[in-house]
Amino acid sequence: MGENEPTVPSPSQQDKKMAYHKVNADQRAQGHSPYLDNDELQATALELEWDMEKELEEPGFDHFRLDGAVQHHLGNSQSPDLDLEPIQPSSSPKGRFQRLQEDPDYISHYTRQAPKSNRWNFFQILKVFCTALILFIFGILIGYYARKKCPSPSPSQEPNNAHIYHEILKEIKAEHIQQIYRDLLQFPREDDVDIAMKILLQWRSQGLEDVQLVNYSVLLDLPGSSSNTVTLKNSGECFYPSGQQCNTETKTLHSRDLLYSYAAYSAKGTLEAELVDVQYGTVADLIRIQAITNVTKKIALLKLGQSPLLYKLSLLEDAGFGGVLLYVDPCDLPKTTDLTDKAFMVSLNGGGDPSTPGYASIDGSYRQNRLNLTTLLVQPISAVLAKKLISLPDNTVQKDRCIPLQWPASGKKIISLNIQSVTTYKTISNVIGYLKGAIFPDRYVIVGSHHNSLNTYSGQEWASSTAVITAFIQALTMKVKKGWRPDRTIVLCSWGGTLFGNIGSYEWAEDLKRVLQRNVVAYISLHNPVTGNSTLHPVASPSLQQLATESQSFQCVEKTRCPGSNVSSVQIQGDSDYFINHLGVPVTQFSYENIKTSENSSFLSEALFPVHTTKTEELDPSFSLHETIAKLTGQVTLQIANEPVLPFNALDIALEVQNSLKGDEVDIPQLLAVASRLRDTAELFQSDEMRPANDPKERAPIRVRMLNDVLQSLEKSFLIHRTPPGLYRNILYRLDERTSQFSVLLEALEHCKLHPSNETIQTALSEVLNSINSAQVYFKAGLDVFETTLAEKK
Repeated sequence: MGENEPTVPSPSQQDKKMAYHKVNADQRAQGHSPYLDNDELQATALELEWDMEKELEEPGFDHFRLDGAVQHHLGNSQSPDLDLEPIQPSSSPKGRFQRLQEDPDYISHYTRQAPKSNRWNFFQILKVFCTALILFIFGILIGYYARKKCPSPSPSQEPNNAHIYHEILKEIKAEHIQQIYRDLLQFPREDDVDIAMKILLQWRSQGLEDVQLVNYSVLLDLPGSSSNTVTLKNSGECFYPSGQQCNTETKTLHSRDLLYSYAAYSAKGTLEAELVDVQYGTVADLIRIQAITNVTKKIALLKLGQSPLLYKLSLLEDAGFGGVLLYVDPCDLPKTTDLTDKAFMVSLNGGGDPSTPGYASIDGSYRQNRLNLTTLLVQPISAVLAKKLISLPDNTVQKDRCIPLQWPASGKKIISLNIQSVTTYKTISNVIGYLKGAIFPDRYVIVGSHHNSLNTYSGQEWASSTAVITAFIQALTMKVKKGWRPDRTIVLCSWGGTLFGNIGSYEWAEDLKRVLQRNVVAYISLHNPVTGNSTLHPVASPSLQQLATESQSFQCVEKTRCPGSNVSSVQIQGDSDYFINHLGVPVTQFSYENIKTSENSSFLSEALFPVHTTKTEELDPSFSLHETIAKLTGQVTLQIANEPVLPFNALDIALEVQNSLKGDEVDIPQLLAVASRLRDTAELFQSDEMRPANDPKERAPIRVRMLNDVLQSLEKSFLIHRTPPGLYRNILYRLDERTSQFSVLLEALEHCKLHPSNETIQTALSEVLNSINSAQVYFKAGLDVFETTLAEKK
């Protein structure tokens, strides 16, 4: 190109830099000394910089900068140690922010006049600095007074929680519970739906707005028009289950008690056979009996207690028995309780509507024809009748020592057993109330009681249970009216059909199974809160044992009488069954009982005696025990519903597993090894995840939600698929306080004595091994999720 052409193409970056250096060199060559006038030097430098900046902003350079950025990225990925710091194609000798400070007209003027003096620049900088300083000080003053007037909320509301709990629980008073209890007993003996509706109206009157009535049509086994009988063939004497001889006067006097002294879902008909004393029906008892006689189609005389009734009946059925007379040995009852002349009711239903096993009894469901749940004819009788059948004197107490009932060495009796119960479909009702959570409305803490069903005679026990939960609702709603809400939703339930096999709770839970599997956090049981007045009996799943213990300590501060008792994880009666064995939900229950008089007293609560033999107001005249149960239940419920981190203890689960493997019976290296790994992982989880989350300063909402999701599913891993009747599917619960090993393993060892086979014990071992390993994997996965999340944030 010619030298005189008006325009030339834009040079490359390297040419620009060379041109920059060339101009400076020319200036030096023309005689400019290093001591040039400062104004001239600065003007020359700023003009060159401005010319260069205009060229760098051309489209061609933008393209170059994009390419340079790509090359920088690729180079970084291939050789991470390469120092690419000098390559800054988009940078100029002075940064953009620095140029803005020195030249306020930079953005609005693309042509410049000669630069001003250095003194002017100094005053400009001073002006900007002073303005910024004044604004900074002014901002500090505004922030200070704003903070003083409106203080920021505390990072944790936990210090206020204890005060809120105290305010709610102090409204629970014994006299209120007593009044509610007496009001409930005024209800006429109506059917289940009518009583449920009256409870619903009562809860609404207390201020609980969202209350529903949920009905199910279910198959019930009810007494026939006449009482069942036992007849001695040798003498022809006929007896009712209570031990009274059959006559019209007795039938009229105690008609209700006679009718309801039966076994629901027993086989029906008449059986005439020899009576055989099997004591408690253990494996050892059966081995002893089968060694001396053929038991096929005979009638067993069986004591209630020591192990679950359904389990013992399954052993008798497998052995070939045709019928069972069931009674309670007076030596197993508390000394203050006299039930020797009382028969009772039992249910042979493992849980739920027998016609819809495993699914809800909703309209359109297929109904199976299951009129009885066993081939045995089962009849409960009184201890008085048991003594007559084995020809023992009425007085079996000698020198303050109770002699257990036992068949004499010689003796043989033929009896005729007549059972005439009737199966029919009836409607049972659940009352379900919701107190919606303010922060986590999709997380449920369920509190459950039960109400009377179909004129059965255990009315005062249901009234005791319902009175306690109603008093708790009253205390809650008083606080709600002042603007308070729990963090998680509290679901308050009164179940129907409990006496027939926890039918109401089973059907509701099967109906909402998918929702409950995801949302239920815990279940707090109020099943028969006061059946004695001797000792407090707290039961809790391993993850809730620490909370149950701490709640007792809270009550020790509130009361001079400290009700502290050891918390155990054992099988219990009532509507918690589905939540423990099908949902794997942590459960706790507080109740007052009488001290057990023998090691055989376990599972006597399966017998439902007539109401007038256990008058609640005689056991607790001041209703102070009811108040204690209500406050303990309320304390646990409020903590689970409101604490940011669920108050569950993961390490206690691992310790319970290790304790259940102690002893020679289950000394299996593989089980011990996986249990040890579970404990190590649980300790790591407890220290690395739970402790930081319990510190309000380190508590991030997303982290807490992830942690709570892990905690609420801790016990689901311990549900096994197959268990003998009457034993829990959740292996974390032992049979009773006497046993410390896994019940499914102990039963498998006992079963091998009856039917020598290695398959039964190996199956049980595999179930337990896989449950423990599944729990360990679950803990480990929880840790991995937290580690991955933290790494991504970093």
